[in-house]
Amino acid sequence: MPTDPWALVRDELVVATHKFGPFASTHEGAAVIREEFDELWDAVKANDIAQARREAVQVGAMAVRFLIDIEEEADNAD
Repeated sequence: MPTDPWALVRDELVVATHKFGPFASTHEGAAVIREEFDELWDAVKANDIAQARREAVQVGAMAVRFLIDIEEEADNAD
């Protein structure tokens, strides 16, 4: 597993995008980010550093995915 944070986020982004496809809406994207953040917060409160790290990667990946999907949505609106 790479230790470079950008590589971790990129790899998670690729896996999630292939598995689930783009967000259906901005609402779905925000809900997914919120769910991942809640899981991060639970790991932080439990002082589970390894799990918090995994969840932080997922939060980052979903935030990037949101930005990509929103850009594609904006491009399609023209």
